[in-house]
Amino acid sequence: MSKRAKVRPDKGKPEKGKDKKKSLKARKARDREELRLRKLVVETALAMSRSGLSPGRSGNVSARFSDGMLITPTGMSYEEITPRDVVFVATDGSVPGKQRKPSSEWQFHLAAYRARPDMSAVVHTHSLHAVVLACAGRSIPAFHYMVAVSGNIDIPVVPYATFGSEKLANNVASGLADRQACLIAHHGSIALGRTLPEALELAREVEVLAEQYTKVLSIGPPAVLPESEMQIVLEQFKSYGQRAQG
Repeated sequence: MSKRAKVRPDKGKPEKGKDKKKSLKARKARDREELRLRKLVVETALAMSRSGLSPGRSGNVSARFSDGMLITPTGMSYEEITPRDVVFVATDGSVPGKQRKPSSEWQFHLAAYRARPDMSAVVHTHSLHAVVLACAGRSIPAFHYMVAVSGNIDIPVVPYATFGSEKLANNVASGLADRQACLIAHHGSIALGRTLPEALELAREVEVLAEQYTKVLSIGPPAVLPESEMQIVLEQFKSYGQRAQG
């Protein structure tokens, strides 16, 4: 008796010859990409924690993958996390299979990806100076031209809402609609990137700017660059170094 060809649930037809080989090749490529991203999520979370951007178990990291994202698990020390502990969350918020619980902030990660389909990585930190400004309700204005790394003329504070809530997710999505970084009131900061290294670098730059700005405030009211100059800087950044838009 001959073996039946494998039936694909999406097509309802036998998978034969070249189609079967092509499908197997695609699955292997997907598995390799998933493993690569899982490792990179862990590496990024460790780098974030070890650099002091997020003390203890605070903060979280994710990468867009397939029809959802891969995100750090909740309540685990970053030193203990392995690629297998990283959680896949589908775009509808479901967590298929037997996995660990995802970060309590998974909702605003998904909201960020929906708001910014051009971005593929999120780094959320509780870095010291960003938290200080966020708790004071102070956005970071254009006191320095490097504020433009956020993709806009300032780094605003989005309104507070309970951590892990849909309301907070909506606030974050609104704040990131036209920029790649913002502060979250009484909470921390969030940075987006096309890749995880890019998002982590931006999170670091936001913390540096936050520290500089808090020190400027200790001297007195800051001098702020005019919007016209910041628009020039934003345009310059499009062709500057590794930020060049191809």
